[in-house]
Amino acid sequence: MKKQAVLKDRTYRLLGVTAPLSYSLNTRNSRRKPLLHFDGQSNRALRYASNQQTPFEDNQDGNAILEPVVFERGMLNVSRTNPVLQEFLSLHPGNGTIFVEVDGEKDANVQVEDLDYQLEAQIQARDLGIEMLETIGRVVLSLNIDKMSTAELKRDVRLYAKNDPQDFLDTLNDPMLKMQNLASKLVDQKILILKNSGKDIYFNIKGNKTKLISIPFGQNAIYTLATFFQTDDGIEVMTMLENKLED
Repeated sequence: MKKQAVLKDRTYRLLGVTAPLSYSLNTRNSRRKPLLHFDGQSNRALRYASNQQTPFEDNQDGNAILEPVVFERGMLNVSRTNPVLQEFLSLHPGNGTIFVEVDGEKDANVQVEDLDYQLEAQIQARDLGIEMLETIGRVVLSLNIDKMSTAELKRDVRLYAKNDPQDFLDTLNDPMLKMQNLASKLVDQKILILKNSGKDIYFNIKGNKTKLISIPFGQNAIYTLATFFQTDDGIEVMTMLENKLED
């Protein structure tokens, strides 16, 4: 039997939001409920027997004593004195889908990483300038920022950073964000307008009421416009329209 890297007591927990009071794990291979482990060459049948030295059925003798493996209230504790059961659980195909081993250090590292993301997101949200606050509010959160006070806008952006720090940090690094903000401003101020049931974007400036672009079926108008601004033809149009906003 392959030895465990570290001989220690181990705890396992069922995955899922709600754990049953008692759950019996499949502990032997059968045609109706296969329990196999691929060892690199072939699929080998697993079976937990408390008086055997291996979880592989083909290496067990004919006097196997089969015992149930039962999770109580979603948890299972296995002593270091039962390495066969620990090995059986490590090879079980349900490991990672039905249950996982509780790893305090690993869980703590994940929690620390999450706390770092939360802290970084909160700091960056606090230090954002009004332009970026408006951009996130308008583009990402779909807020009507024209009817919001600065304090309300700061609050909503900080709540976004608090509740979804990873997405917030990714948003700050999104090169499309400023383009989408500009596109949204141009439409909000009716410098550009949607026509034909939202299928086309037209200029709406003095001396120019022509069509700018068509919106592909199923795509968002603001995102399509922002993408156009990144093309060679779009850069010149974008510069001209930015000047209209300044006017």
